[in-house]
Amino acid sequence: MSPHTPGSEGSGASYSSAGVDIEAGERAVDALRPFAEKATRPEVMGGIGGFAGLFALKFGKYKEPVLAASTDGVGTKVAIAQALDKHDTIGLDLVAMVVDDLVVCGAEPLFLQDYIAVGKVVPEQIATVVKGIAEGCQQAGCALLGGETAEHPGLMEDGGYDISATGVGIVEADAMLRPDLVRPGDVLVAMASSGLHSNGYSLARHVLLDIARMPLEGHVEEFGHTLGEELLVPTTIYARDCLTLAAETSVRTFSHITGGGLARNLERVLPPGLDAVVERNTWTPAPVFKLIASRGRVERAEMEKTFNMGVGMVAVLPADDVDRALAVLTARHVRSWVLGEVRRAVEPSANPEIGSRVRLKGEHPRF
Repeated sequence: MSPHTPGSEGSGASYSSAGVDIEAGERAVDALRPFAEKATRPEVMGGIGGFAGLFALKFGKYKEPVLAASTDGVGTKVAIAQALDKHDTIGLDLVAMVVDDLVVCGAEPLFLQDYIAVGKVVPEQIATVVKGIAEGCQQAGCALLGGETAEHPGLMEDGGYDISATGVGIVEADAMLRPDLVRPGDVLVAMASSGLHSNGYSLARHVLLDIARMPLEGHVEEFGHTLGEELLVPTTIYARDCLTLAAETSVRTFSHITGGGLARNLERVLPPGLDAVVERNTWTPAPVFKLIASRGRVERAEMEKTFNMGVGMVAVLPADDVDRALAVLTARHVRSWVLGEVRRAVEPSANPEIGSRVRLKGEHPRF
């Protein structure tokens, strides 16, 4: 046989011919290393490239430490990033979705590990995504302890990817925030979202791109920028804001408003026998929510169980701590307001389809 005949030495099947480029993966690690090394904490041992990330917990500084863990992804928001070939903010979304779940119980985020699945490794693309993850970790005060990039040829298209991460936090047992601390008369303080955050994108894409056929590159007057720019606005990372609030006030718990909307996520932090009343007239949802509702003729109940509607995080705290809480958040440049209150349960909710123990009252102004 000639040297180029199939089956001869040098022409057999290889990992590379099957679609996996190990060298490209190594180049991606080299490219992302400078960004990942900036997202660290004193407890981190070793560096990027080991089989496991090492984090030395100094238990002497804690009396009764409790570890908290959270895993999440970004969902179909990655489809917008891929369509626009803009990957520098999707990592911020990923960090926000993980660490903002950790702080609900008062846990300080310690470290995060990411997982990126790709159709084909493009080192520059991976490095850009991880740069965003590292920046998000720095904002949250946690370390990017490591991660994994997996090439899946034949399963994912070239240029396609999906991301997820797991984060670990720590909280003293006697300082944990939890639903059983909530009392009748407690007040709900809302923290504004930056937009859609990372939930409801399947519906948003269906309405705006499929039904309304709006181009991602098209300027939208209500936004003051393009549709694509609006849809890629990063999810707010509330971690340090929430931890500061917990340190300076008597917060009972937080509710991170993600999939399921305001009512269903608030319900998760209400103990038995208590309901919550939310006053819609206390805020106006951002224009993107109105655009989706009008272009898709989406009913209000559907909007409210799919999107955050402008509220990204809610603090539940005693009434006499409200002024202090609002002052703390204002000083940290977080737009906040009194959203409603907690009451004893006296009757079934008027909105059983979106949260049986949370009542949404009134109308949004100018919506």
